[in-house]
Amino acid sequence: MDLEKLIKPTIEIAKKAGAFIRKERQNFKLVSVENKGFNDLVSYVDKEAEKMIVSGLRVIFPDAGYITEEGTVDQTQTAWKWIVDPLDGTTNFVHGVPIFSVSIALSLEGRIMMGVVYEVNLNECFYAYRGGGAFCNETPIHVSEATSLKESLIATGFPYHEGGKIDRYLELLKFLLLHSHGLRRLGSAAVDLCYVASGRVEAYMEYNLQSYDVAAGTIILQEAGGKVTDFNGGENYIFGGEIIGTNGHIHEPLRQKLEEIFRNME
Repeated sequence: MDLEKLIKPTIEIAKKAGAFIRKERQNFKLVSVENKGFNDLVSYVDKEAEKMIVSGLRVIFPDAGYITEEGTVDQTQTAWKWIVDPLDGTTNFVHGVPIFSVSIALSLEGRIMMGVVYEVNLNECFYAYRGGGAFCNETPIHVSEATSLKESLIATGFPYHEGGKIDRYLELLKFLLLHSHGLRRLGSAAVDLCYVASGRVEAYMEYNLQSYDVAAGTIILQEAGGKVTDFNGGENYIFGGEIIGTNGHIHEPLRQKLEEIFRNME
């Protein structure tokens, strides 16, 4: 598979879906929102954007299967799979908060080979394929050179479920508030990872995630020189539900502090 040739049409598909999302936001009404679960929102915009994306991907790579958030296509079992979140940051979108994105990744037997994240509001398209470097709107990007937590800005998110871990997580956030440049909760995991990749923040961490939340962002961050692991320092960050992505320099201090707090609060 020639990933270099595949990246351009994938970007075009992401931007087309993003244009649809941007247009629909202008007249969007809260009555259009459905609840998949507590604080887990979806609308016709998510579903139509997903159909649009899948339709385009079928043309450029007809033999690939899919993992998609809204389930508008059969989740077929193939070696190559597209992993799609048509609107990452639905809650932001619903409330008119301007950080949400289209996220498209391509995996080979579970390994992410290519990723595109299009942030709709700023018209920023982040993308990478394995071995090809990372870019934003055709400009190469790289993680920051910060070497300590005290000079780092940290992004995070809050879970909809797994409430039993919240006290531990809040203890970690309290520590980071006192020992870093601060915390940001942007509301789109895909964008969080891309902001680490482009050096805007030094780290992102969250749990209770799905593969389509993080798949595209991880390859972009790795190709930008960053490091990604699960909370244990392993590689189960796509399907394992938890992730730490950093500029590499602060990865172990942050991960070790998380491990220390979770262990001490058991």
